[in-house]
Amino acid sequence: MQDARSLLQNVFGYPAFRGEQEQIVDHVASGGHALVLMPTGGGKSLCYQIPAMLRPGVGIVVSPLIALMQDQVSTLVELGVAAACLNSATLPEDVRDIERQARAGTLDMLYVAPERLLTPRFQSFLSQLDIALFAIDEAHCVSHWGHDFRPEYQQLGQLAEQFPTIPRIALTATADAQTQADILHFLHLGEARVFLSSFDRPNLFYQVVEKHNAKKQLLTFIQSEYPGVSGIVYCLSRKRVEDTAAWLSENGIRALPYHAGLSHEVREANQREFLREDGIVMVATVAFGMGIDKPDVRFVAHIDMPKSPENFYQESGRAGRDGLPAASWLCYGLNDMVQLNQMIQGSEMAELQKQVELTKLDAMLAFCETAGCRRQQILAHFGEASGACGHCDNCQHPPATYDATVVVQKLLSCIYRVGQRHGAGHVVDVLLGRSNQSVTSFGHDTLSTFGVGRELNQRGWRSVVRQLVARKLIEVDIVRGQSLVLTDACRPVLRGEEKVYLRPVADETKTRAGGERWLRTEREERLWQTLRRWRKQVADEHNVPAYAVFSDRTLRQLIEDKPGSRKELARIYGLGELKLARYGEALLRLLREAQDEA
Repeated sequence: MQDARSLLQNVFGYPAFRGEQEQIVDHVASGGHALVLMPTGGGKSLCYQIPAMLRPGVGIVVSPLIALMQDQVSTLVELGVAAACLNSATLPEDVRDIERQARAGTLDMLYVAPERLLTPRFQSFLSQLDIALFAIDEAHCVSHWGHDFRPEYQQLGQLAEQFPTIPRIALTATADAQTQADILHFLHLGEARVFLSSFDRPNLFYQVVEKHNAKKQLLTFIQSEYPGVSGIVYCLSRKRVEDTAAWLSENGIRALPYHAGLSHEVREANQREFLREDGIVMVATVAFGMGIDKPDVRFVAHIDMPKSPENFYQESGRAGRDGLPAASWLCYGLNDMVQLNQMIQGSEMAELQKQVELTKLDAMLAFCETAGCRRQQILAHFGEASGACGHCDNCQHPPATYDATVVVQKLLSCIYRVGQRHGAGHVVDVLLGRSNQSVTSFGHDTLSTFGVGRELNQRGWRSVVRQLVARKLIEVDIVRGQSLVLTDACRPVLRGEEKVYLRPVADETKTRAGGERWLRTEREERLWQTLRRWRKQVADEHNVPAYAVFSDRTLRQLIEDKPGSRKELARIYGLGELKLARYGEALLRLLREAQDEA
Protein backbone atom coordinates (compact mmCIF):
# COMPACT_ATOMS: atom_id res chain seq x y z
CA MET A 1 0.00 0.00 0.00
CA GLN A 2 3.02 2.31 0.08
CA ASP A 3 2.52 3.02 -3.63
CA ALA A 4 -1.13 3.89 -2.96
CA ARG A 5 -0.17 6.28 -0.15
CA SER A 6 2.46 7.88 -2.38
CA LEU A 7 -0.16 8.52 -5.08
CA LEU A 8 -2.55 9.88 -2.46
CA GLN A 9 0.02 12.36 -1.15
CA ASN A 10 2.03 13.23 -4.25
CA VAL A 11 -0.76 13.37 -6.85
CA PHE A 12 -3.88 14.27 -4.85
CA GLY A 13 -2.17 16.14 -2.02
CA TYR A 14 -4.03 14.36 0.78
CA PRO A 15 -2.08 13.43 3.94
CA ALA A 16 -3.87 10.14 4.69
CA PHE A 17 -6.72 7.86 3.65
CA ARG A 18 -10.07 8.32 5.36
CA GLY A 19 -12.31 5.61 6.81
CA GLU A 20 -12.22 2.43 4.73
CA GLN A 21 -10.62 4.03 1.67
CA GLU A 22 -7.31 2.24 2.19
CA GLN A 23 -8.91 -1.22 2.56
CA ILE A 24 -11.05 -0.61 -0.55
CA VAL A 25 -8.06 0.54 -2.61
CA ASP A 26 -6.02 -2.48 -1.49
CA HIS A 27 -8.88 -4.90 -2.23
CA VAL A 28 -9.62 -3.57 -5.74
CA ALA A 29 -5.97 -3.04 -6.67
CA SER A 30 -5.42 -6.70 -5.77
CA GLY A 31 -8.15 -7.74 -8.22
CA GLY A 32 -11.19 -7.97 -5.94
CA HIS A 33 -14.76 -6.90 -6.71
CA ALA A 34 -16.46 -4.40 -4.39
CA LEU A 35 -19.67 -2.57 -3.59
CA VAL A 36 -18.88 0.73 -1.88
CA LEU A 37 -21.55 2.73 -0.04
CA MET A 38 -20.05 5.97 1.16
CA PRO A 39 -21.68 9.35 1.89
CA THR A 40 -21.39 12.21 -0.57
CA GLY A 41 -18.06 13.91 0.03
CA GLY A 42 -16.65 10.77 1.64
CA GLY A 43 -14.05 10.21 -1.09
CA LYS A 44 -15.62 7.50 -3.29
CA SER A 45 -13.72 8.56 -6.42
CA LEU A 46 -10.33 7.78 -4.89
CA CYS A 47 -11.51 4.21 -4.28
CA TYR A 48 -11.32 3.48 -8.02
CA GLN A 49 -8.99 6.24 -9.26
CA ILE A 50 -5.96 5.06 -7.27
CA PRO A 51 -6.44 1.33 -8.11
CA ALA A 52 -6.83 2.30 -11.80
CA MET A 53 -3.47 4.10 -11.59
CA LEU A 54 -1.83 1.22 -9.72
CA ARG A 55 -3.01 -1.58 -12.01
CA PRO A 56 -1.76 -2.04 -15.59
CA GLY A 57 -4.15 -0.83 -18.30
CA VAL A 58 -6.91 1.76 -18.40
CA GLY A 59 -9.68 2.06 -15.82
CA ILE A 60 -13.13 2.22 -17.46
CA VAL A 61 -15.43 4.43 -15.38
CA VAL A 62 -19.17 4.25 -16.07
CA SER A 63 -20.77 7.61 -15.24
CA PRO A 64 -24.38 8.65 -15.94
CA LEU A 65 -23.97 12.34 -16.77
CA ILE A 66 -21.82 14.23 -19.27
CA ALA A 67 -21.25 17.16 -16.89
CA LEU A 68 -20.14 14.80 -14.12
CA MET A 69 -17.57 12.97 -16.23
CA GLN A 70 -16.25 16.20 -17.79
CA ASP A 71 -15.70 17.77 -14.37
CA GLN A 72 -13.97 14.70 -12.97
CA VAL A 73 -11.70 14.50 -16.01
CA SER A 74 -10.87 18.23 -15.74
CA THR A 75 -9.94 17.78 -12.09
CA LEU A 76 -7.76 14.73 -12.83
CA VAL A 77 -5.98 16.39 -15.75
CA GLU A 78 -5.23 19.39 -13.53
CA LEU A 79 -3.56 16.90 -11.13
CA GLY A 80 -1.45 15.50 -13.97
CA VAL A 81 -3.43 12.26 -14.35
CA ALA A 82 -4.00 10.90 -17.88
CA ALA A 83 -7.81 10.87 -18.04
CA ALA A 84 -10.41 11.38 -20.77
CA CYS A 85 -14.10 10.92 -21.41
CA LEU A 86 -16.17 9.83 -24.39
CA ASN A 87 -19.69 11.21 -24.75
CA SER A 88 -22.03 12.77 -27.29
CA ALA A 89 -20.24 16.12 -26.94
CA THR A 90 -16.82 14.66 -27.88
CA LEU A 91 -15.71 15.70 -31.38
CA PRO A 92 -14.99 12.85 -33.85
CA GLU A 93 -11.29 13.72 -34.13
CA ASP A 94 -11.03 13.77 -30.31
CA VAL A 95 -12.76 10.37 -30.15
CA ARG A 96 -10.15 8.89 -32.47
CA ASP A 97 -7.29 10.43 -30.46
CA ILE A 98 -8.69 9.17 -27.12
CA GLU A 99 -9.22 5.67 -28.52
CA ARG A 100 -5.66 5.67 -29.85
CA GLN A 101 -4.29 6.65 -26.39
CA ALA A 102 -6.38 3.92 -24.73
CA ARG A 103 -5.06 1.26 -27.13
CA ALA A 104 -1.50 2.50 -26.60
CA GLY A 105 -1.87 2.20 -22.83
CA THR A 106 -1.15 5.88 -22.11
CA LEU A 107 -4.52 6.59 -20.46
CA ASP A 108 -5.06 5.94 -16.75
CA MET A 109 -8.84 6.42 -16.84
CA LEU A 110 -11.57 6.62 -19.47
CA TYR A 111 -15.04 7.83 -18.48
CA VAL A 112 -18.04 6.69 -20.51
CA ALA A 113 -21.86 6.71 -20.21
CA PRO A 114 -23.61 3.34 -19.85
CA GLU A 115 -25.49 3.85 -23.14
CA ARG A 116 -22.23 4.16 -25.09
CA LEU A 117 -20.51 1.33 -23.23
CA LEU A 118 -23.27 -1.09 -24.24
CA THR A 119 -23.05 -0.37 -28.00
CA PRO A 120 -21.50 -3.09 -30.22
CA ARG A 121 -18.87 -0.64 -31.45
CA PHE A 122 -17.67 0.20 -27.93
CA GLN A 123 -17.78 -3.46 -26.92
CA SER A 124 -15.46 -4.21 -29.85
CA PHE A 125 -13.21 -1.34 -28.77
CA LEU A 126 -13.03 -2.72 -25.20
CA SER A 127 -11.86 -6.07 -26.50
CA GLN A 128 -8.76 -4.32 -27.87
CA LEU A 129 -7.75 -2.79 -24.54
CA ASP A 130 -5.75 -3.79 -21.52
CA ILE A 131 -8.34 -2.96 -18.82
CA ALA A 132 -7.34 -2.20 -15.25
CA LEU A 133 -10.85 -2.22 -13.76
CA PHE A 134 -14.47 -1.28 -14.29
CA ALA A 135 -15.89 1.34 -11.92
CA ILE A 136 -19.68 1.80 -11.96
CA ASP A 137 -20.43 5.15 -10.35
CA GLU A 138 -23.90 6.18 -9.07
CA ALA A 139 -24.73 2.47 -8.92
CA HIS A 140 -28.13 3.09 -7.28
CA CYS A 141 -29.33 3.90 -10.83
CA VAL A 142 -29.62 0.12 -11.32
CA SER A 143 -32.65 -0.13 -9.05
CA HIS A 144 -36.34 0.69 -9.51
CA TRP A 145 -36.33 1.20 -5.74
CA GLY A 146 -33.66 3.89 -5.99
CA HIS A 147 -34.36 7.51 -6.86
CA ASP A 148 -32.52 7.89 -10.21
CA PHE A 149 -33.41 4.68 -12.06
CA ARG A 150 -31.62 4.26 -15.41
CA PRO A 151 -32.61 1.06 -17.29
CA GLU A 152 -29.21 0.87 -19.06
CA TYR A 153 -27.55 0.25 -15.71
CA GLN A 154 -29.26 -3.13 -15.35
CA GLN A 155 -27.48 -4.34 -18.49
CA LEU A 156 -24.04 -3.63 -17.05
CA GLY A 157 -24.09 -7.07 -15.45
CA GLN A 158 -22.88 -8.43 -18.79
CA LEU A 159 -19.42 -7.05 -17.96
CA ALA A 160 -19.08 -9.94 -15.49
CA GLU A 161 -19.49 -12.48 -18.32
CA GLN A 162 -17.38 -10.63 -20.87
CA PHE A 163 -14.51 -9.72 -18.51
CA PRO A 164 -14.65 -12.20 -15.61
CA THR A 165 -11.06 -11.57 -14.48
CA ILE A 166 -11.29 -7.76 -14.41
CA PRO A 167 -12.16 -6.25 -11.01
CA ARG A 168 -15.47 -4.36 -10.86
CA ILE A 169 -16.33 -1.76 -8.24
CA ALA A 170 -19.83 -0.28 -7.85
CA LEU A 171 -20.20 2.93 -5.86
CA THR A 172 -23.09 5.00 -4.51
CA ALA A 173 -23.90 7.44 -1.72
CA THR A 174 -27.52 6.41 -1.16
CA ALA A 175 -28.92 2.92 -1.15
CA ASP A 176 -31.38 1.34 1.24
CA ALA A 177 -31.36 -2.44 1.78
CA GLN A 178 -33.53 -3.16 -1.29
CA THR A 179 -31.38 -0.98 -3.56
CA GLN A 180 -28.20 -2.62 -2.25
CA ALA A 181 -29.67 -6.04 -3.05
CA ASP A 182 -30.54 -4.87 -6.58
CA ILE A 183 -27.00 -3.57 -7.17
CA LEU A 184 -25.48 -6.89 -6.17
CA HIS A 185 -28.02 -8.81 -8.26
CA PHE A 186 -28.10 -6.83 -11.51
CA LEU A 187 -24.37 -6.10 -11.61
CA HIS A 188 -23.54 -9.74 -10.80
CA LEU A 189 -21.55 -8.76 -7.73
CA GLY A 190 -22.70 -11.64 -5.55
CA GLU A 191 -19.10 -12.45 -4.59
CA ALA A 192 -18.11 -8.81 -4.13
CA ARG A 193 -16.95 -7.49 -0.78
CA VAL A 194 -19.37 -4.87 0.57
CA PHE A 195 -17.89 -1.76 2.19
CA LEU A 196 -20.63 0.10 4.06
CA SER A 197 -19.49 3.39 5.57
CA SER A 198 -21.49 5.50 7.95
CA PHE A 199 -24.05 7.67 6.18
CA ASP A 200 -23.32 10.45 8.64
CA ARG A 201 -22.25 13.85 7.31
CA PRO A 202 -21.04 15.49 10.54
CA ASN A 203 -20.17 18.81 8.86
CA LEU A 204 -23.81 19.31 7.74
CA PHE A 205 -26.14 21.35 9.91
CA TYR A 206 -29.79 20.27 9.49
CA GLN A 207 -32.58 22.82 9.95
CA VAL A 208 -36.29 22.53 9.14
CA VAL A 209 -38.62 25.54 9.23
CA GLU A 210 -42.39 25.80 8.85
CA LYS A 211 -43.39 27.39 5.56
CA HIS A 212 -45.35 30.65 5.71
CA ASN A 213 -43.61 32.79 3.06
CA ALA A 214 -41.04 30.52 1.47
CA LYS A 215 -39.28 33.01 -0.82
CA LYS A 216 -38.93 35.61 1.92
CA GLN A 217 -37.77 32.96 4.43
CA LEU A 218 -35.18 31.72 1.91
CA LEU A 219 -33.90 35.24 1.23
CA THR A 220 -33.52 35.92 4.95
CA PHE A 221 -31.66 32.62 5.43
CA ILE A 222 -29.18 33.35 2.62
CA GLN A 223 -28.62 37.01 3.55
CA SER A 224 -28.11 36.31 7.25
CA GLU A 225 -26.24 33.00 7.07
CA TYR A 226 -24.58 32.52 3.68
CA PRO A 227 -24.17 35.77 1.74
CA GLY A 228 -21.89 35.64 -1.30
CA VAL A 229 -21.31 31.87 -1.32
CA SER A 230 -22.31 29.02 -3.62
CA GLY A 231 -25.57 27.26 -2.84
CA ILE A 232 -28.36 25.17 -4.35
CA VAL A 233 -32.09 25.76 -3.89
CA TYR A 234 -34.43 22.88 -4.79
CA CYS A 235 -38.05 23.50 -5.81
CA LEU A 236 -40.85 21.11 -6.70
CA SER A 237 -42.00 22.79 -9.93
CA ARG A 238 -40.47 24.59 -12.90
CA LYS A 239 -42.59 27.68 -12.25
CA ARG A 240 -41.37 27.82 -8.66
CA VAL A 241 -37.77 27.60 -9.94
CA GLU A 242 -38.28 30.55 -12.31
CA ASP A 243 -40.07 32.68 -9.69
CA THR A 244 -37.52 31.96 -6.96
CA ALA A 245 -34.48 32.60 -9.17
CA ALA A 246 -36.00 35.91 -10.31
CA TRP A 247 -36.86 36.88 -6.71
CA LEU A 248 -33.33 36.20 -5.46
CA SER A 249 -31.81 38.09 -8.39
CA GLU A 250 -34.06 41.09 -7.73
CA ASN A 251 -32.79 41.09 -4.16
CA GLY A 252 -29.10 41.16 -5.03
CA ILE A 253 -28.26 37.43 -5.03
CA ARG A 254 -26.63 35.94 -8.12
CA ALA A 255 -29.15 33.20 -8.91
CA LEU A 256 -29.66 31.01 -11.99
CA PRO A 257 -32.58 28.69 -12.89
CA TYR A 258 -32.23 25.04 -13.93
CA HIS A 259 -35.05 22.70 -14.96
CA ALA A 260 -35.90 20.30 -17.77
CA GLY A 261 -38.14 22.86 -19.51
CA LEU A 262 -35.18 25.09 -20.35
CA SER A 263 -33.27 24.53 -23.56
CA HIS A 264 -30.23 22.28 -23.47
CA GLU A 265 -28.03 25.30 -24.25
CA VAL A 266 -29.40 27.35 -21.34
CA ARG A 267 -29.08 24.45 -18.89
CA GLU A 268 -25.50 23.79 -20.00
CA ALA A 269 -24.55 27.48 -19.75
CA ASN A 270 -26.12 27.89 -16.29
CA GLN A 271 -24.52 24.71 -14.97
CA ARG A 272 -21.12 25.72 -16.35
CA GLU A 273 -21.39 29.16 -14.73
CA PHE A 274 -22.42 27.65 -11.39
CA LEU A 275 -19.55 25.14 -11.42
CA ARG A 276 -16.90 27.64 -12.50
CA GLU A 277 -17.88 30.82 -10.66
CA ASP A 278 -17.88 31.59 -6.95
CA GLY A 279 -20.95 32.84 -5.12
CA ILE A 280 -23.72 31.66 -7.47
CA VAL A 281 -26.96 30.14 -6.20
CA MET A 282 -28.52 27.53 -8.51
CA VAL A 283 -32.31 27.30 -8.20
CA ALA A 284 -33.41 23.96 -9.62
CA THR A 285 -35.77 21.04 -9.80
CA VAL A 286 -34.38 17.55 -9.23
CA ALA A 287 -33.30 17.70 -12.90
CA PHE A 288 -30.18 19.31 -11.41
CA GLY A 289 -29.16 16.09 -9.80
CA MET A 290 -26.53 13.43 -9.79
CA GLY A 291 -22.88 14.19 -10.08
CA ILE A 292 -22.75 17.78 -8.87
CA ASP A 293 -19.15 17.53 -7.73
CA LYS A 294 -18.63 21.19 -6.78
CA PRO A 295 -17.01 20.83 -3.33
CA ASP A 296 -17.58 24.38 -2.06
CA VAL A 297 -21.40 24.43 -2.03
CA ARG A 298 -22.02 25.91 1.40
CA PHE A 299 -25.78 25.31 1.63
CA VAL A 300 -28.56 23.31 0.04
CA ALA A 301 -32.04 24.71 0.62
CA HIS A 302 -35.34 22.98 -0.10
CA ILE A 303 -38.35 25.31 -0.32
CA ASP A 304 -40.58 22.32 -0.97
CA MET A 305 -40.45 18.98 0.84
CA PRO A 306 -38.49 16.23 -1.00
CA LYS A 307 -40.46 13.08 -1.77
CA SER A 308 -38.26 10.69 0.21
CA PRO A 309 -35.39 10.58 2.71
CA GLU A 310 -33.20 9.15 -0.09
CA ASN A 311 -33.84 12.18 -2.29
CA PHE A 312 -33.34 14.54 0.62
CA TYR A 313 -30.09 12.88 1.68
CA GLN A 314 -28.70 12.86 -1.85
CA GLU A 315 -29.68 16.48 -2.54
CA SER A 316 -28.66 17.94 0.83
CA GLY A 317 -25.41 15.96 0.58
CA ARG A 318 -24.30 18.21 -2.27
CA ALA A 319 -23.41 20.79 0.39
CA GLY A 320 -20.02 20.70 2.08
CA ARG A 321 -18.32 18.02 0.00
CA ASP A 322 -15.00 19.59 1.01
CA GLY A 323 -15.66 18.68 4.65
CA LEU A 324 -16.04 22.29 5.80
CA PRO A 325 -19.18 23.40 7.65
CA ALA A 326 -22.30 23.57 5.47
CA ALA A 327 -26.07 23.67 5.93
CA SER A 328 -29.15 21.77 4.85
CA TRP A 329 -32.17 24.07 5.19
CA LEU A 330 -35.67 22.74 4.53
CA CYS A 331 -38.83 24.88 4.42
CA TYR A 332 -42.05 22.87 4.16
CA GLY A 333 -45.79 22.97 4.67
CA LEU A 334 -48.72 20.58 4.61
CA ASN A 335 -49.47 21.46 0.98
CA ASP A 336 -46.08 20.02 -0.01
CA MET A 337 -47.07 16.63 1.32
CA VAL A 338 -50.49 16.82 -0.36
CA GLN A 339 -48.94 17.77 -3.71
CA LEU A 340 -46.38 14.96 -3.55
CA ASN A 341 -49.10 12.50 -2.54
CA GLN A 342 -51.14 13.53 -5.57
CA MET A 343 -48.12 13.16 -7.87
CA ILE A 344 -47.50 9.62 -6.61
CA GLN A 345 -51.16 8.55 -6.70
CA GLY A 346 -51.64 10.02 -10.18
CA SER A 347 -48.51 8.44 -11.66
CA GLU A 348 -48.46 5.38 -13.92
CA MET A 349 -46.20 3.35 -11.63
CA ALA A 350 -47.34 -0.05 -10.35
CA GLU A 351 -49.44 -0.14 -7.17
CA LEU A 352 -46.68 -1.84 -5.18
CA GLN A 353 -44.24 0.89 -6.19
CA LYS A 354 -46.82 3.55 -5.26
CA GLN A 355 -47.05 2.08 -1.76
CA VAL A 356 -43.27 2.11 -1.47
CA GLU A 357 -43.18 5.78 -2.53
CA LEU A 358 -45.99 6.72 -0.13
CA THR A 359 -44.16 4.98 2.73
CA LYS A 360 -41.03 6.98 1.92
CA LEU A 361 -43.10 10.17 1.83
CA ASP A 362 -44.39 9.34 5.33
CA ALA A 363 -40.78 8.88 6.46
CA MET A 364 -39.91 12.29 5.01
CA LEU A 365 -42.80 13.90 6.87
CA ALA A 366 -41.65 12.20 10.08
CA PHE A 367 -38.18 13.75 9.58
CA CYS A 368 -39.72 17.19 9.20
CA GLU A 369 -41.97 16.84 12.24
CA THR A 370 -39.65 15.08 14.67
CA ALA A 371 -38.92 16.80 17.96
CA GLY A 372 -35.75 14.71 18.26
CA CYS A 373 -32.34 14.83 16.61
CA ARG A 374 -32.62 15.28 12.81
CA ARG A 375 -29.39 13.39 12.13
CA GLN A 376 -30.54 10.49 14.28
CA GLN A 377 -33.78 10.35 12.27
CA ILE A 378 -32.16 10.37 8.81
CA LEU A 379 -29.50 7.80 9.80
CA ALA A 380 -32.16 5.51 11.27
CA HIS A 381 -33.88 5.47 7.88
CA PHE A 382 -30.71 3.91 6.44
CA GLY A 383 -30.54 1.39 9.28
CA GLU A 384 -27.81 3.19 11.22
CA ALA A 385 -28.11 3.86 14.95
CA SER A 386 -26.61 7.00 16.45
CA GLY A 387 -26.84 9.28 19.44
CA ALA A 388 -28.06 12.87 19.36
CA CYS A 389 -25.67 14.93 17.20
CA GLY A 390 -25.76 18.29 18.99
CA HIS A 391 -25.49 19.87 15.53
CA CYS A 392 -29.03 20.34 14.20
CA ASP A 393 -31.82 22.79 15.00
CA ASN A 394 -33.59 20.41 17.40
CA CYS A 395 -30.38 19.60 19.27
CA GLN A 396 -29.42 23.26 19.55
CA HIS A 397 -32.89 24.31 20.69
CA PRO A 398 -34.85 21.24 21.83
CA PRO A 399 -38.57 21.85 21.22
CA ALA A 400 -40.46 22.26 24.48
CA THR A 401 -43.44 19.97 23.92
CA TYR A 402 -46.70 20.79 25.70
CA ASP A 403 -49.83 18.86 26.62
CA ALA A 404 -51.94 19.58 23.55
CA THR A 405 -54.69 17.07 24.29
CA VAL A 406 -57.49 19.66 24.54
CA VAL A 407 -56.26 21.51 21.44
CA VAL A 408 -56.12 18.23 19.51
CA GLN A 409 -59.62 17.24 20.67
CA LYS A 410 -60.95 20.57 19.39
CA LEU A 411 -59.37 20.01 16.00
CA LEU A 412 -60.55 16.41 15.71
CA SER A 413 -64.07 17.38 16.77
CA CYS A 414 -64.15 20.20 14.23
CA ILE A 415 -63.00 17.88 11.42
CA TYR A 416 -65.82 15.50 12.39
CA ARG A 417 -68.48 18.24 12.58
CA VAL A 418 -67.67 19.67 9.14
CA GLY A 419 -68.29 16.17 7.77
CA GLN A 420 -64.64 15.27 7.04
CA ARG A 421 -65.16 16.99 3.68
CA HIS A 422 -63.04 20.13 3.99
CA GLY A 423 -59.37 21.02 3.88
CA ALA A 424 -57.15 22.42 6.60
CA GLY A 425 -57.84 26.08 5.69
CA HIS A 426 -61.60 25.70 6.14
CA VAL A 427 -61.29 23.75 9.40
CA VAL A 428 -58.93 26.37 10.84
CA ASP A 429 -61.31 29.18 9.81
CA VAL A 430 -64.12 27.45 11.76
CA LEU A 431 -61.91 27.03 14.83
CA LEU A 432 -60.91 30.69 14.69
CA GLY A 433 -64.53 31.82 14.30
CA ARG A 434 -64.12 33.44 10.87
CA SER A 435 -67.50 34.18 9.26
CA ASN A 436 -66.25 34.14 5.68
CA GLN A 437 -68.32 33.04 2.68
CA SER A 438 -67.00 29.48 2.71
CA VAL A 439 -67.81 28.96 6.40
CA THR A 440 -71.27 30.60 6.31
CA SER A 441 -72.36 28.99 3.04
CA PHE A 442 -72.08 25.57 4.68
CA GLY A 443 -73.67 26.81 7.90
CA HIS A 444 -70.52 26.00 9.82
CA ASP A 445 -70.75 29.25 11.78
CA THR A 446 -73.49 27.53 13.81
CA LEU A 447 -71.36 24.54 14.82
CA SER A 448 -70.36 24.02 18.46
CA THR A 449 -66.69 24.15 17.38
CA PHE A 450 -67.08 27.59 15.71
CA GLY A 451 -64.64 29.97 17.38
CA VAL A 452 -63.46 27.55 20.09
CA GLY A 453 -59.84 27.63 18.91
CA ARG A 454 -58.83 31.26 19.39
CA GLU A 455 -55.97 30.29 21.73
CA LEU A 456 -53.89 29.57 18.60
CA ASN A 457 -53.43 31.62 15.45
CA GLN A 458 -53.58 30.23 11.90
CA ARG A 459 -49.88 29.21 11.88
CA GLY A 460 -50.35 27.48 15.22
CA TRP A 461 -53.32 25.43 14.00
CA ARG A 462 -51.57 24.49 10.76
CA SER A 463 -48.63 23.24 12.84
CA VAL A 464 -51.05 21.07 14.84
CA VAL A 465 -52.57 19.69 11.63
CA ARG A 466 -49.13 18.75 10.23
CA GLN A 467 -48.09 17.02 13.43
CA LEU A 468 -51.32 15.01 13.60
CA VAL A 469 -50.93 13.95 9.96
CA ALA A 470 -47.38 12.82 10.77
CA ARG A 471 -48.72 10.82 13.72
CA LYS A 472 -51.47 9.24 11.57
CA LEU A 473 -54.26 10.66 13.77
CA ILE A 474 -55.69 12.35 10.68
CA GLU A 475 -55.19 11.91 6.95
CA VAL A 476 -55.52 14.13 3.90
CA ASP A 477 -57.99 12.67 1.38
CA ILE A 478 -56.72 13.89 -1.98
CA VAL A 479 -59.66 12.28 -3.79
CA ARG A 480 -62.09 14.56 -1.90
CA GLY A 481 -60.31 17.84 -2.47
CA GLN A 482 -57.61 17.49 0.20
CA SER A 483 -60.19 16.97 2.94
CA LEU A 484 -59.00 16.19 6.46
CA VAL A 485 -60.38 12.86 7.67
CA LEU A 486 -60.10 11.07 11.01
CA THR A 487 -58.34 7.73 11.46
CA ASP A 488 -59.13 5.00 13.97
CA ALA A 489 -56.01 6.02 15.92
CA CYS A 490 -57.71 9.25 17.05
CA ARG A 491 -60.51 7.51 18.96
CA PRO A 492 -58.66 7.13 22.30
CA VAL A 493 -57.73 10.83 22.13
CA LEU A 494 -61.31 11.93 21.55
CA ARG A 495 -62.48 9.71 24.44
CA GLY A 496 -59.87 11.28 26.74
CA GLU A 497 -58.03 7.97 27.18
CA GLU A 498 -54.77 9.17 25.61
CA LYS A 499 -52.81 12.39 25.95
CA VAL A 500 -51.06 14.10 23.02
CA TYR A 501 -47.89 16.19 23.37
CA LEU A 502 -46.96 18.49 20.51
CA ARG A 503 -44.33 21.06 19.58
CA PRO A 504 -45.30 24.74 19.58
CA VAL A 505 -44.67 26.80 16.44
CA ALA A 506 -40.89 27.04 16.09
CA ASP A 507 -38.98 30.32 16.26
CA GLU A 508 -36.64 29.85 13.31
CA THR A 509 -34.63 32.98 14.19
CA LYS A 510 -33.15 31.22 17.22
CA THR A 511 -31.23 28.70 15.16
CA ARG A 512 -28.10 29.65 13.25
CA ALA A 513 -26.26 27.31 10.90
CA GLY A 514 -22.93 29.09 11.22
CA GLY A 515 -22.11 30.43 7.78
CA GLU A 516 -18.65 31.63 6.76
CA ARG A 517 -17.51 32.93 10.15
CA TRP A 518 -14.03 31.48 10.32
CA LEU A 519 -12.43 34.64 8.88
CA ARG A 520 -11.34 36.52 12.01
CA THR A 521 -9.66 39.69 10.74
CA GLU A 522 -9.91 42.16 7.88
CA ARG A 523 -6.49 40.98 6.64
CA GLU A 524 -7.73 37.38 6.44
CA GLU A 525 -10.83 38.54 4.57
CA ARG A 526 -8.67 40.44 2.04
CA LEU A 527 -6.37 37.44 1.55
CA TRP A 528 -9.38 35.14 1.12
CA GLN A 529 -10.74 37.34 -1.67
CA THR A 530 -7.26 37.68 -3.25
CA LEU A 531 -6.76 33.91 -3.32
CA ARG A 532 -10.21 33.34 -4.80
CA ARG A 533 -9.59 35.93 -7.55
CA TRP A 534 -6.21 34.33 -8.34
CA ARG A 535 -7.80 30.85 -8.39
CA LYS A 536 -10.53 32.06 -10.78
CA GLN A 537 -7.93 33.58 -13.13
CA VAL A 538 -5.92 30.33 -13.23
CA ALA A 539 -9.08 28.25 -13.72
CA ASP A 540 -10.16 30.41 -16.66
CA GLU A 541 -6.70 30.09 -18.25
CA HIS A 542 -6.88 26.28 -17.92
CA ASN A 543 -10.60 26.12 -18.84
CA VAL A 544 -11.50 24.17 -15.69
CA PRO A 545 -13.75 24.84 -12.68
CA ALA A 546 -12.13 26.89 -9.91
CA TYR A 547 -12.26 23.94 -7.48
CA ALA A 548 -10.17 21.86 -9.92
CA VAL A 549 -7.31 24.26 -9.19
CA PHE A 550 -7.79 24.36 -5.40
CA SER A 551 -10.74 23.70 -3.11
CA ASP A 552 -11.93 26.20 -0.50
CA ARG A 553 -10.47 23.86 2.10
CA THR A 554 -6.99 24.37 0.62
CA LEU A 555 -7.38 28.17 0.51
CA ARG A 556 -8.64 28.19 4.08
CA GLN A 557 -5.64 26.21 5.33
CA LEU A 558 -3.29 28.56 3.46
CA ILE A 559 -4.82 31.49 5.36
CA GLU A 560 -4.83 29.74 8.73
CA ASP A 561 -1.35 28.13 8.54
CA LYS A 562 0.44 30.95 6.66
CA PRO A 563 3.15 28.73 5.09
CA GLY A 564 6.36 30.63 4.32
CA SER A 565 8.32 28.02 2.34
CA ARG A 566 7.81 25.23 -0.21
CA LYS A 567 8.39 22.67 2.55
CA GLU A 568 5.56 24.19 4.61
CA LEU A 569 3.38 24.46 1.50
CA ALA A 570 3.78 20.72 0.92
CA ARG A 571 1.85 20.10 4.16
CA ILE A 572 -1.22 21.95 2.90
CA TYR A 573 -4.28 19.81 2.09
CA GLY A 574 -4.72 19.31 -1.66
CA LEU A 575 -1.22 20.41 -2.68
CA GLY A 576 0.35 17.47 -4.50
CA GLU A 577 3.70 17.50 -6.24
CA LEU A 578 2.41 18.79 -9.60
CA LYS A 579 0.41 21.62 -8.07
CA LEU A 580 3.26 22.50 -5.75
CA ALA A 581 5.61 22.78 -8.73
CA ARG A 582 3.05 24.64 -10.82
CA TYR A 583 1.61 27.07 -8.27
CA GLY A 584 3.95 27.07 -5.25
CA GLU A 585 5.85 30.28 -6.04
CA ALA A 586 2.67 32.19 -6.90
CA LEU A 587 1.04 31.14 -3.62
CA LEU A 588 4.09 32.10 -1.55
CA ARG A 589 4.19 35.49 -3.30
CA LEU A 590 0.50 36.16 -2.56
CA LEU A 591 0.97 35.15 1.09
CA ARG A 592 4.08 37.36 1.45
CA GLU A 593 2.29 40.35 -0.09
CA ALA A 594 -0.61 39.89 2.30
CA GLN A 595 1.81 39.74 5.22
CA ASP A 596 3.57 42.90 4.07
CA GLU A 597 0.25 44.76 3.87
CA ALA A 598 -0.68 43.79 7.43
